Amino acid sequence: MKIGILAPIAWHIPPRKYGPWEQVAGSLADGLASRGIDVTLFATAQAKTKARLEAIVPEPYLESGTWSPQVAESLHFSHCFEHAGEFDLIHNHVNCYPLAFAPFVRTPILTTLHGSALLEPPTHPLYLRFKHLPYVSISDAERLGLPELNYVATIYNGVDLARFTFHPGAGEYLVFLGRISPKKGTHLAIEIARRAGVRLKVAAYVPEDERGYFDAAVKPLLGGRIEFVGEVGPRERDELLGQALGLLHPTTVPEPFGLTLVEAQATGTPVIGFDNGSVPEVVRDGETGFVVQDVDQAVAAVGRLEEIDRRRCREWVEERFTLEKMVDGYVNAYRKVIAGDQ
Repeated sequence: MKIGILAPIAWHIPPRKYGPWEQVAGSLADGLASRGIDVTLFATAQAKTKARLEAIVPEPYLESGTWSPQVAESLHFSHCFEHAGEFDLIHNHVNCYPLAFAPFVRTPILTTLHGSALLEPPTHPLYLRFKHLPYVSISDAERLGLPELNYVATIYNGVDLARFTFHPGAGEYLVFLGRISPKKGTHLAIEIARRAGVRLKVAAYVPEDERGYFDAAVKPLLGGRIEFVGEVGPRERDELLGQALGLLHPTTVPEPFGLTLVEAQATGTPVIGFDNGSVPEVVRDGETGFVVQDVDQAVAAVGRLEEIDRRRCREWVEERFTLEKMVDGYVNAYRKVIAGDQ
């Protein structure tokens, strides 16, 4: 079985700080290579991987600031599909745009949806043009965005548990982790923490298109018990999550998966998340955290976080969200697609 993985190239692989899609694609490539599978990762030339690396773009475009995203991705996609005949399957992790190459290659293309089908209606015409191709959803909830697609599996994102330290004792602060956005509910996390009277550490990347939101709705609320940490790398993230009382995830739009929810639980830290999209699939209400309907319920849940067994949080990840389980799922999906059983 020869697999080509088309990874996103906005951020480094593995991510230095932010880069959830890159983290999943890079981890999967490493996991497959560790099993002796012939896998090639299409990424930037700076990527570090156990797989064979193919690159035409030298550096991640959001880190370098010197590349047009459209130019970088066009070169990247075309480079991958130039090599399509060398593989039994191409695994696309860059949502819909590479699908435009599908009519010109015979190699099966399996696409993992990372959110655009659920959250970006303007992309739907392109997906629907290729709805017969095989797709993997990263949660059952994600399928609701485009139920017409040909889903061959739901495969949850997995994490390497060796990178997350279990902390049996609860900390004294809450965390908001990931990306600054009204969609992620940064302002709501601050409101929850302030009303609960608990410190909050905001560890998040500020996208350029959300700078106005950050300046207007987040920055004025910082100070005192609300600390802006900024982006954090893997080691800082492990420590920040593990020593927290809980993670706040008050998303205002359907969540496709929520990798930070898994990472928090891997350290033993429970989650308070809004009942939106995949959150009830990833957080076990009353057992590894609380799935709530609004800010009022979230504030009440903060007072109950110490009721959660932190060991159970870790066990929940071990049961469903490990790198090994993710690799198992994709190997099965590859075999199904290559055999034409889709």
